[in-house]
Amino acid sequence: MAAGAGGAALGRAALAAPLVLLYYGFSIGITFYNKWLMKSFPFPLLVTLLHLLLIFGLSALARALARCRSGRPRAALSWADCLRRAAPAALSTSLDIGLSNWSFLYVTVSLYTMTKSSAILFILLFSLLFKLEEVRVTLLLVVLLIAGGLFMFTYKSTQFNAQGFALVLCASFLGGIRWTLTQILLQKAELGLQNPIDIMFHLQPLMFLGLFPLFAVFEGLPLSISEKLFRFHEAGMLFSLVGKLFLGGILAFGLGFSEFLLVSRTSSLTLSIAGIFKEICILFLATRLLGDRLSLLNWLGFAVCLSGISLHVILKAVNSKGEKALKLHKEASSDPDLELLLRHTERGEEEEEDVETPQEH
Repeated sequence: MAAGAGGAALGRAALAAPLVLLYYGFSIGITFYNKWLMKSFPFPLLVTLLHLLLIFGLSALARALARCRSGRPRAALSWADCLRRAAPAALSTSLDIGLSNWSFLYVTVSLYTMTKSSAILFILLFSLLFKLEEVRVTLLLVVLLIAGGLFMFTYKSTQFNAQGFALVLCASFLGGIRWTLTQILLQKAELGLQNPIDIMFHLQPLMFLGLFPLFAVFEGLPLSISEKLFRFHEAGMLFSLVGKLFLGGILAFGLGFSEFLLVSRTSSLTLSIAGIFKEICILFLATRLLGDRLSLLNWLGFAVCLSGISLHVILKAVNSKGEKALKLHKEASSDPDLELLLRHTERGEEEEEDVETPQEH
């Protein structure tokens, strides 16, 4: 029995390891890619819009291949349904991604990573607001640990930028709305959007429309007079730029797809744990490759923040097991054969008690 359980655990680990590495490659890769690209092409909103178009094309291709392979039609929502049901999630997602990319013009990778970790605060806030979570003392402790860690990390930081920090914090706030609304969207079984490929296909056009006005206001005029795109002097520069933008779209699509693979083949708990270690890897690489400077207080703040995130992951795992056990108990109690057996056992115990009672007297 023990050997069988150990073999099963090794099998699950062997399955999860390549999926985690795939997720790490895309997630860490796109973080450093965005910072690298912003140095040579400082138009983050345009970059985001182009990536949305590319993701839409790739998700449409993936849906077509899946339809040919299975022979079954994919979920398809009308524009009216999309606007009524998916527009809030699409708008918050596009602004989250757009502001996150915008912040790379001002902040280091380490400050960005640490501040984005605070998104869980807003996720908890909106989960409580939409009654997806119940108020508990442990949740308040999680909030205090993450908020305290973020304060320690940014306090007297030598590479702190207020404008960039505000952009990341706004993105984290929108990220809380984004994932809460996405969770609600996934729970609506009648929409048929349980597959992330279908969600990406339906959300990208709305995300593009939601972000385009912001792009037009802040980047429209500077881009029109920039030599980076419309007034280039060499064709090689343009082809190089197109290649860089295409690479980012591949990374963005791969990140969403790798998250889906990891969750579907393992669990959301595995993704949460992998996310914690991913942030450690990003901070380590940022200090080694990009020269980000972190003081002892910054590292302590990072550790406190991670402890809060880890506590939240542990609480989710414990609550998930409790809910599964309760569900199994309810299913067992609803089984008529088992209920009949339990009643028969209880009746037998009562008869034994009746027989033993006169002997005691």
